[in-house]
Amino acid sequence: MANLKSIRDRIGTVKNTRKITEAMRLVAAAKVRRAQMQVLATRPFADRLAQVLYRLQQRISFEDVSLPLLEKRPVKTVGLLVISGDRGLCGGYNSTIIRRAEARAKELKEQGINYTFILVGRKAAQYFARREQPIAAKFVSLNQIPNAAEANAIEDEITSAFLAGVIDRVELIYTRFVSLISSRPVLQTLLPLEPQGLEPQDDEIFRLITRGGKFQVEREKREITVKELPKELLFEQNPEQILDALLPLYLSNQILRALQESVASELAARMTAMNNATENAGDLIKSLTLQYNKARQAAITQEILEVVGGAAALT
Repeated sequence: MANLKSIRDRIGTVKNTRKITEAMRLVAAAKVRRAQMQVLATRPFADRLAQVLYRLQQRISFEDVSLPLLEKRPVKTVGLLVISGDRGLCGGYNSTIIRRAEARAKELKEQGINYTFILVGRKAAQYFARREQPIAAKFVSLNQIPNAAEANAIEDEITSAFLAGVIDRVELIYTRFVSLISSRPVLQTLLPLEPQGLEPQDDEIFRLITRGGKFQVEREKREITVKELPKELLFEQNPEQILDALLPLYLSNQILRALQESVASELAARMTAMNNATENAGDLIKSLTLQYNKARQAAITQEILEVVGGAAALT
């Protein structure tokens, strides 16, 4: 009977755990939808900014202007901006991005180039702090849905370090959202800015939909059309001054997009992990129920044998 009670208690525990994992899956799905809405809300500004920069590029040659954020110099120290999550229970999301950052740091070390980390997310901050790696700044406990204020704070940190000559290049390592079951780490150079990378590019917008009772991601290809500036248009300010004011906005927008992609990847990984946990809990409940029924049947059979044996002894 003690064995039956322990199996019955474990079945109850697994059922309660399954309720928690299912709730976490649904919460992650709701947050993916919120992240999707924010991407759609920030897209018009990003498109307009890219168009203005492209039009300025048509009017002036970026190679001829002298702007601090476009300055290329010998690379002695690289700042690695790594975006991870604050929480776990999201499969291999955090470990994958941390391994990519470690691999990049190892490459720089082999090339004789110093590096320092600018870490976003508690998981990466804790990991590299325990290993006594050089850390220039940490950004933890950010909003679960990224906003422009957080992107501006990160942009201020890396821009200040770049302009002060503390770091000569900034590389961004984040997780690009591909689908609910797929994401990949991406390495991108943020500073110095490349003039060839400022023109608007065709983009994709993801939408989380429900089809057949299951969550799916639908991607929409967006084409950006740019009209040339009229030749007779005059600038009240020097185009170089306008460009100098817009480049930090462009950089903040790039960081915000990376934060949004990383959050979407983390939530999708959590959805997948919790869905797998829920399915595993269901399989475990079936196995324990079968085990419980066998043990109960064996106990009943044993009681019957004892009763029959006792009755035979009395006769």
